[in-house]
Amino acid sequence: MKAYIFPGQGAQFVGMGKDLYDNSPIAKELFEKANEILGFSITDIMFDGTVEALKETKVTQPAIFLHSVILSKVLGGNFKPNMVAGHSLGEFSALVANGVLSFEDGLRLVSQRAQAMQKACEASESTMAAILGLEDAIVEEVCMDIGTEVMAANYNCPGQLVISGGVEAVNKACEILKEKGARRALVLPVSGGFHSSYMEPAREELAKAIENTPFNTPNCPIYQNVTTTAVTNAEEIRKNIIAQLTAPVKWTQSVQQMISDGATLFTEVGPGKVLQGLVKKIDRSAETAGASL
Repeated sequence: MKAYIFPGQGAQFVGMGKDLYDNSPIAKELFEKANEILGFSITDIMFDGTVEALKETKVTQPAIFLHSVILSKVLGGNFKPNMVAGHSLGEFSALVANGVLSFEDGLRLVSQRAQAMQKACEASESTMAAILGLEDAIVEEVCMDIGTEVMAANYNCPGQLVISGGVEAVNKACEILKEKGARRALVLPVSGGFHSSYMEPAREELAKAIENTPFNTPNCPIYQNVTTTAVTNAEEIRKNIIAQLTAPVKWTQSVQQMISDGATLFTEVGPGKVLQGLVKKIDRSAETAGASL
């Protein structure tokens, strides 16, 4: 069975999507439509901008979304998933590719999400850290002992868990986790504590927009970050995508469940190869590929 997976923030690079724009009339039309919807030329930043300009959250998230979704549209009849999943932001790309959201509505929500998250980051001192080489249970226990200021945020693959929360609490957790044998406990260069309680203002803001957006029944099951199981009910998908902002991204568990449900080939749709690498670390026997024109 074919699983199509969609990357999240961090996969961006200058020049992304230009080959699609230059070689596909469908892609060109959708990119131009995106410039209109966003009210600025995101294609200029994606194709020829600086790394710094592309790293701004309000640009990064729509840029990755556009690359992924437009690539899925260009694939046309070759895009035939039996199941889909997306990592954090990538879940929105998966929802559009899978027929749950329209291109226009998906882009508007992603833009609103990025701006709401940026505001939440500016309102508090929060951050994230990657913990390498420890069992999830040990990381979870340390976070729980410190309190509600820090929590597990991204279960990327076995031995790679990202924590999120207040700056002091994250730094404290890193020190304790090093003592407990973490190979690395590295504070990440991010603008805030994503997938933690620090994103509650963003969740509330985005919830209103999501509740007013039409959600359709998906073309095939989506394995969502919050539940990790196959979901086909539009209202359940809506509820999970709202919860996603303050809940952990359970990528390891989602991939394991997809494999358990019959996935044999994971095709990454979007910039980079991050998810292909994570899938291989979760299950070496899984076959991976990158979607291309």
